[in-house]
Amino acid sequence: MRTLIVAAFVSLDGVMQAPGGPQEDTSQGFGFGGWLVPYADETFGHVMQALFSQPFELLLGRRTYDIFAGY
Repeated sequence: MRTLIVAAFVSLDGVMQAPGGPQEDTSQGFGFGGWLVPYADETFGHVMQALFSQPFELLLGRRTYDIFAGY
């Protein structure tokens, strides 16, 4: 069995969302899309680069899959 490593962006109040734009998920009146972007800095970029530069499989949630399936 392989190890599952989760890279999740979660705010202190439990909002989990990818670092996309404000229009990323507006379901149920959510108006704070893209909340992560203002907090990203050079260190954040280095950490993400190190994480995603290794070979990996991508496990998507349903909504993210739907976004990717459109392409």
